[in-house]
Amino acid sequence: MAKHSKYEREQRLAETERVKEVESAWVKSLTPAAAAAFTASVQAARERPPAERAPDMAPGTAPRPPRPGHEPKPPKDAPRSRRDS
Repeated sequence: MAKHSKYEREQRLAETERVKEVESAWVKSLTPAAAAAFTASVQAARERPPAERAPDMAPGTAPRPPRPGHEPKPPKDAPRSRRDS
């Protein structure tokens, strides 16, 4: 847990209060039907389960195949030393 200064904590509280004020003013500016629809959509989004994790892939594997003509080059053979011949 990170420690924050008293000033930072006060700033966060002030920011949170200001956001709540702006949000409540915005909701009051909506028509009752629009406010109800917005509230219902927010509730549905909160009830939705989290998205499934992407499948585990090998490190460095791109999530999409390369475009045609842009495939990676095959690795070169190991250079032979002069002593091998």
